[in-house]
Amino acid sequence: MATFLYRLGRGSLRLRWLVIAVWVLIAAGVGAAAVAFQEETEAEFVLPGTESQEAFDLLAERFPQMSADGASAKIVFASEDGRPLTDADHAAVVDGLAAVMEESPQVAMVASPFATGPNGEPVGMLSAEDQTIGVLQVSYTAPQKDLDQATIDYLEDAIDDVEGQGLQVEVGGDVLEESGGPPATEAIGIGVALVVLVLTFGAFLSAGLPILTALIGIAVTTFGITASTAFLEVNDSTSILAIMIGLAVGIDYALFILSRYRSELAQDGRVDDPDARAEAMGRAVGTAGSAVVFAGLTVVIALLGLAVVDIPFLTQMAAAAAVAVSLAVVIAVTMLPALGGLLGAKVFSRRQRRRIAAGFKETKPNGGRRWAGFVTRRPVLVGLIGIAGLGLISIPAADLELSLTTGPSAETSAGRASALIAEGFGEGYNGQLLVVGDLGDGTDPAAAVKAVTEELGGVDGVASIGRSVPNEAGDTVLISVIPETGPSDAATTDLVHAIRDALAGDPDAAWSVTGQTAMSIDISDTLSDALVPYLALVVVLAALILMLVFRSILVPLMATLGFVLSVCAALGALVAVFQWGWGAGLFGVEEPGPIMSMMPILMIGLVFGLAMDYQIFLVTRVREAYVNGTDPKEAIVDGYGHSSRVVVAAALIMMSVFAAFILAEQSFIASMGFGLTMAVVFDAVVVRMAVIPAVMALIGRGSWWMPKGLDRVLPNVDVEGERLHQRLAEDGAEENAKLIDAAK
Repeated sequence: MATFLYRLGRGSLRLRWLVIAVWVLIAAGVGAAAVAFQEETEAEFVLPGTESQEAFDLLAERFPQMSADGASAKIVFASEDGRPLTDADHAAVVDGLAAVMEESPQVAMVASPFATGPNGEPVGMLSAEDQTIGVLQVSYTAPQKDLDQATIDYLEDAIDDVEGQGLQVEVGGDVLEESGGPPATEAIGIGVALVVLVLTFGAFLSAGLPILTALIGIAVTTFGITASTAFLEVNDSTSILAIMIGLAVGIDYALFILSRYRSELAQDGRVDDPDARAEAMGRAVGTAGSAVVFAGLTVVIALLGLAVVDIPFLTQMAAAAAVAVSLAVVIAVTMLPALGGLLGAKVFSRRQRRRIAAGFKETKPNGGRRWAGFVTRRPVLVGLIGIAGLGLISIPAADLELSLTTGPSAETSAGRASALIAEGFGEGYNGQLLVVGDLGDGTDPAAAVKAVTEELGGVDGVASIGRSVPNEAGDTVLISVIPETGPSDAATTDLVHAIRDALAGDPDAAWSVTGQTAMSIDISDTLSDALVPYLALVVVLAALILMLVFRSILVPLMATLGFVLSVCAALGALVAVFQWGWGAGLFGVEEPGPIMSMMPILMIGLVFGLAMDYQIFLVTRVREAYVNGTDPKEAIVDGYGHSSRVVVAAALIMMSVFAAFILAEQSFIASMGFGLTMAVVFDAVVVRMAVIPAVMALIGRGSWWMPKGLDRVLPNVDVEGERLHQRLAEDGAEENAKLIDAAK
């Protein structure tokens, strides 16, 4: 592999205009496809095969008039003067808005808070005690993503017309929801990354190359995702993960190769010689590029492994992110060399070029060597502090609570509407459950409803049971159930399971529980059940990959255990801030609560990839020194002296890119940004830079032990480019021999 990449790097630099032209055509082609085929993205998370999804599909089939998948608006009224909404003035405003909404485009049903049943009993949502809070419920014939702009404008204009008439009016539901998109805060991460790169390279043009290549990668990825909306149901969060991980690894991979290129070229000294630049780029791509390819492969495998969870939207997000990582790798080993060729000698600053021309060599130990020397002299102290610290931070992870349901921000109209509903009717009204009965042949709907209502009345946690609604054919009934607790409360999850248990085995009807809250619970349960098996899969995968790379048993073991410790610590920090509320104000967390269900499993996949990146980039240089005869402890010092500065810069860039997402308005994106930032801090800074070298120093030569039988069976992937160095040395010897013969 190293030899192939060596030729690819040399060729890309020499044929730079062709390589750049190809990438421009690719970007233009995918961009044109995005413009031509763009469709709306899907905002909902669905999980085929679950009880809630099957019941939801049954509702859409048996109750078509309800538009089960249609958008909804909950227009909440609250009296500002303490008078009940039934007061003549207030009632006129509410009735007037209800009449206006009856004429709305794409409207399916409007239910007034003053609505009554066949016998005159109140069935509308009007607070019982003082009647100062009411809800006007509006259902639409189409999902939110298919609503016309005229429909949304009609609702907003209608709300504007009734404001200032003695009532607070807020709008909940999903009609006015905005689809998630890449937050503008990513520019902050790019800015910080540029500063880090300038400090690392000391040359502004070199610093810009990793940024440019990463942006091209995520642009092509984003265009591809947009174009795919014409053929696939794409979730609106898909591009977020792809941009987040694609931007971070794109910068890092280019950084590793460019750093090695500059090092090779500076060592050669002939920065103005095109042949020397081509040779240096070939060596850089053949060595650092090999590590980049292998590191990228581990990230892709970890992401695609999420398919085993068998959740379509999660698989989709992982696949998009895997494409972004793959593009980052390909761009790093092709387009980066081409752009480096365009810069020529300007890959160094003027001052750096003068120093190279003068033959200046760095003699003072760098920070990486000094740090590694400190760790190898005090491995027990450093190792214990690192492990104990991460273990302490991991403690909150034991209290991890997961939920797919996250309430709207309290600063939005939807958030204020949710708060008013909870105040007037109880928390459970924000997470109503729908009990659906698929009746058997000859079953009396009235008798079936009476029996199930009595059964539901005996279940703890049920606040109230609504009216039953049969369909026209009389073979299906729908009953609404109001929990005592909110949609993200653990007690609501217990209630859903209790209702299912209570209604199981009815010979006259097949009962199921659905609604947005039940669907969220089913997805959370599926993710929770998959968490441990997926972690086990990743751990085994990590051990096998690192065994191939390092030809060792103990190095993969310590690296894998370090990864597990990093994940636990990152989850602990996530729980402490976003669930417990520690320092919530500092990170903009408005309402601490359960962690988004997909967060832990996504973090495992992403942190695995990043952890293997740092392990490969750092320890391959250690192994390279060791196999060349260096003492084990000195090999650690030598390897970290070569790699630690670049790895620390890469980690800082990762942290800055991820941390910028903490400022996003969407809670899910903010929590993911925080969790990944902490994961990079713990894994790159604590585990890879402290714990791993400390343990390796304690074990000594045992770190590189490998049974001879296993060593013969495992293929040699040559990530550190040992075979490439041997071939280049042989080629150099042959060339020198020819010159000597010619001189004779």
